[in-house]
Amino acid sequence: MQFDKLLTSAGLNPTSISGGADVDAVVYDSRKAAPGTCFVAVCGSSFDGHDFIANAIEGGCSAIVAQKSAGIPEDTPHAIVDDTHLALGLLAQAIQGNPAQQLVKVGITGTNGKTTIAHLIYSILESAGRKSALLGTVGYNTGARAVESNATTPDPVTLAEATREMVDAGRTHLVMEVSSHALDQDRTAGLDFRVAVFTNITGDHIDYHKTIENYVAAKRRLFESLGQGALAVINREDPYADEMARGAVSSGAAVCYYGLSDECDCGARIERLDDDGVHIHVSLDGEEIEIHSPMIGKHNVLNALAAIAACRALGVELEVIGAALASSPVVPGRLEPVSGPSDYRVFVDYAHTDDALTNVLEALNKIKRGRLIVVFGCGGDRDRTKRPRMGSVAGKLADRVVVTSDNPRSEEPQSIIDEVLGGVAAEDTDRCEACVDRREAIEMAIGQAQVGDIVLIAGKGHETYQEISGRRIDFSDVQTASEIIRNREESK
Repeated sequence: MQFDKLLTSAGLNPTSISGGADVDAVVYDSRKAAPGTCFVAVCGSSFDGHDFIANAIEGGCSAIVAQKSAGIPEDTPHAIVDDTHLALGLLAQAIQGNPAQQLVKVGITGTNGKTTIAHLIYSILESAGRKSALLGTVGYNTGARAVESNATTPDPVTLAEATREMVDAGRTHLVMEVSSHALDQDRTAGLDFRVAVFTNITGDHIDYHKTIENYVAAKRRLFESLGQGALAVINREDPYADEMARGAVSSGAAVCYYGLSDECDCGARIERLDDDGVHIHVSLDGEEIEIHSPMIGKHNVLNALAAIAACRALGVELEVIGAALASSPVVPGRLEPVSGPSDYRVFVDYAHTDDALTNVLEALNKIKRGRLIVVFGCGGDRDRTKRPRMGSVAGKLADRVVVTSDNPRSEEPQSIIDEVLGGVAAEDTDRCEACVDRREAIEMAIGQAQVGDIVLIAGKGHETYQEISGRRIDFSDVQTASEIIRNREESK
């Protein structure tokens, strides 16, 4: 594609443009620059792509898109734009033929619940015969292939390539998690969402956003970009619900509130919460239905309501939605049961914020027949403010607590553990202990389990690795717990 035609197809209006060239790929990593590529100089949080323009030229790139012309030889085709983050997403889609425009897109954002809601919507759409694709924390499924994800929301180039695969595989719908990082970095530029879901905002990612106000503003961008004909599905019970709704309304989108209060457009009355799951009576726009889902806990009632509202907006009948929820598969690492003996139960959950840990512990407290034992840690080089809050929650809601390593990354594991334990109330400390080695900690927690007890292994969920001192080592909570349970039973 000619460089100028690529810019036009992306809807860009550069402040200046020089030269022409044939371009067949868009890159933002100078190491991938080669003849036929357009290098986009993105200003990142750690690196500035403008510092690598010379490397891209040395690699043979055919054109450059940047925010300033300094360092670009006059004979190199280039365009100057106001925002290369935004340009990257638009150009990545354009070089692929703008495939995302051919998909009905649902985006889910919020601190907690994104993965569960995305999987529920995907499952419902599949049950309704809609050929769907899924992008999120657990993995990417384009219809052509399914792979583990390395980011909740992929970078714009990967996203464009994935949407091309989806269209070529005959997919018509895309369900995707949209992280605050992705919104802040315009990774979803060029995607017009038909439905956007807001779950909640709790303390997380302050290491990146610096303030809660910045975090909220990043989430709000999804709703401000919706436009006419789109629907914002918003958790009425979250304090930031109205702010997200205002963003949606300002874009011309409609709003559907979900929750457990009478003022919700998609509301529910909880009939029963038990080992069997949730039993709810749902009301939506004058329609009513009794729904049972095997998911455990009140927080999963809210997740189910978000999925119901989103799918109904896409034309799926309530009866189809109810049947799909009744047989919905377990979402990997989200209150995922680990098989074992019947006298005690073990669950693995991704809960890595104080709010998520609260929700899961409260849910398990309602179904326990003995004690609730929790083993968890906090990630290194990430938001430190939540560490003492998580310690406080665990100390209050669990009968026994084992604090261990999560992904310590470059930090000393014991230092992280000390910060977590620093949040435990004095009256709860005698029920808490620490063990740096995660496998030993899980073995310690399961080893304490007696008849009727529940063991929760929290923090890493579906992840199959640990990041320690710059190394990524294989580690799965589910696999580790299974091995420990098997060894324990065999030794009896």
